[in-house]
Amino acid sequence: MSFSLAPLVIQMPAIAATKGASNSSDHPKFPSLKSKDLVGICLRKPKSYSTSRRRLCCKSQLADFAPVTSAAYGILLFSGGLFAFTKSGSKGSLFGGLSGAALMTSAYFLLQASETKEFGDALGFGSAFLFSCVFGIRLAATRKLIPAGPLLGLSICALVVFTSAYLQDRL
Repeated sequence: MSFSLAPLVIQMPAIAATKGASNSSDHPKFPSLKSKDLVGICLRKPKSYSTSRRRLCCKSQLADFAPVTSAAYGILLFSGGLFAFTKSGSKGSLFGGLSGAALMTSAYFLLQASETKEFGDALGFGSAFLFSCVFGIRLAATRKLIPAGPLLGLSICALVVFTSAYLQDRL
């Protein structure tokens, strides 16, 4: 049984001869293969090396989610504080949830206008950083995973989104 690559090869534009080959039609590692047999197998773009330095810039698309993140995070903080107050009568949780919701609401409305977008990103970042610290300290002090663990995870996710949005808007 003979195996042929002929039906699998897609005709591509001609490829330049490889460096170091003694004969322009021979492949450097596999002398029995001719370069015409290899047309269409390698679809990678050639590497290009630039000597100019590029400015460090964040080009992620997480910045598009900053308003949605501030709204969702604010709703979760408010509902969590309200739930903790109704379940255990914790006034600190109610105050924390209300203040977090107020900060995230402010960040949401600041993110809507292009003139105040950087300030909204900074406010969202600062609030998420504050709540990350609060939930991290609470998790370390109580050693209970619930409720501080998931809230710490959500706060860190919001922190990443606001950091990315601020870097994209600022740079």
